[in-house]
Amino acid sequence: MRIVDAHEDIAWNNLTFGRDVLESAWETRRREEGGETPRRNGRCMLGLPEWLEGSVAVVFGSLFAAPARWALGAWDREVYTDEEEAHRRASAQLDYYRRLAERSDRIDLVEDRANLEEVLASWEGETPRVGVVVLMEGADPIRRPVEVEAWYRRGVRLVGLTWASGSRYAGGNREPGPLTDEGRELLGPMAEVGMILDLSHMAEEAFWEAVDRYEGPVVATHANPRALVPGPRQLSDGMIRAVAERDGVIGIVPFNRFLKPGWVVADGKEAVTLQDVAAAVDHVCQVVGDAAYVGLGSDFDGGFGAEAAPEGIETVADLHKIAEVLAERGYTGADVDGVMGENWLRVLRAALP
Repeated sequence: MRIVDAHEDIAWNNLTFGRDVLESAWETRRREEGGETPRRNGRCMLGLPEWLEGSVAVVFGSLFAAPARWALGAWDREVYTDEEEAHRRASAQLDYYRRLAERSDRIDLVEDRANLEEVLASWEGETPRVGVVVLMEGADPIRRPVEVEAWYRRGVRLVGLTWASGSRYAGGNREPGPLTDEGRELLGPMAEVGMILDLSHMAEEAFWEAVDRYEGPVVATHANPRALVPGPRQLSDGMIRAVAERDGVIGIVPFNRFLKPGWVVADGKEAVTLQDVAAAVDHVCQVVGDAAYVGLGSDFDGGFGAEAAPEGIETVADLHKIAEVLAERGYTGADVDGVMGENWLRVLRAALP
């Protein structure tokens, strides 16, 4: 089984907290114990040893910075006040991913199908490698639509028009609104180069307009069913169907607040189980009548850590446990493999150059 995790804020963690993903998550936890980072971003869950241990073959590494008005505190340095600063932040994070691949022969940047197949083939040998697909979470770093091609040449393969706060291009789940004129214009160059459009975090009005207008592939890298946890951050059943109709995939987030309504840290990890993750997966399957349109998008270390993940999940190495629960629910081996990674690989094989 080859696992694909469609959302990890790896560069943001490094530039904000100094976390080195080449180290074990457990080593990072030991070093951070008693400090401020666990209180700000939770107990670390990501590390190369855990990717390898858990057969996580491909991850989508984000380029993420928030508008300065949404800064979480003085420590939150990866923020921007205008598109020039957003551009600098994303460029620095993209440079980080390139340095990461240079530092380790176990990490490759995946920019085309050949890269992808090489990474997957490595898992048949003694030295498996992890492929990183670069995802821009919030398009404000694209200062003008004409820059889409330059970002694509630099290796960005997915773009979400907005984060929760909204952007110059689209309303977000916390600041709703439609696509802007700039957003409508941006979709053309994205489709021309073959970018995958990530619909996560988009306000519902913007979501429907983007699905209607965009001619390229669409996905939601990290979003859960609204039917189970109400709110604009999640996808309605109609939105789920719309992604599936475009042969897209929805990445389920194993985050307790996205799995059980009203969950708070004081409730404890044990209040949410792997059965709740499986229920979110199953809801998507029931809505669309197939297991081909759902996968995983953990968002681990993206504002929460192990204390806010379901019981049984301490690090990214534990994602494989979701497969066991799905099998117990009666999912076939092929369907389980699809959810754990093959569905995302289908999308990548179709979209990558």
